[in-house]
Amino acid sequence: MILLYVFITLATFIIMEGITWLTHKYIMHGFLWYLHEDHHQPTGHFFEKNDAFFLIFAIPSWLCIMLGLQNGYYWVAAIGFGIALYGLAYFLVHDVIIHQRFKWFTRSNNTYVKAIRWAHKMHHKHIGKEHGESFGMLIVAKKYWEKVQRDKAHQKSVSQAQ
Repeated sequence: MILLYVFITLATFIIMEGITWLTHKYIMHGFLWYLHEDHHQPTGHFFEKNDAFFLIFAIPSWLCIMLGLQNGYYWVAAIGFGIALYGLAYFLVHDVIIHQRFKWFTRSNNTYVKAIRWAHKMHHKHIGKEHGESFGMLIVAKKYWEKVQRDKAHQKSVSQAQ
């Protein structure tokens, strides 16, 4: 039975990427742009109105975990744990690795890290709510992988020529 809950947790984690993409594109760049706008047009403050989206995802996670455990609906708690794990991954990828709000991993040469940074940079080139691209977080479009791989190959050929 524990494997079922592990599966539900991991499946929820994976599904959250799609939910995040949809939320980012249609809600954050839609009717809740007011909260997301300062993320694209920084004010210079450490905290942003955009940080409120943490609560928008944390509250359902907490409720699923709490109510699922209290009432013996462990599959509901597993969903809550999947949402929480995705929230942790989102924090590490978005706030730590991409935006470097915390200076923990600042010099990575990893292709995946470079690809997510580039994809997010392309997302932020649009300072308004329209004409955005790259709304996901953990899954990077092929074109960004290819761009990073081309850059690395070019950099390698330049360093070998020297």
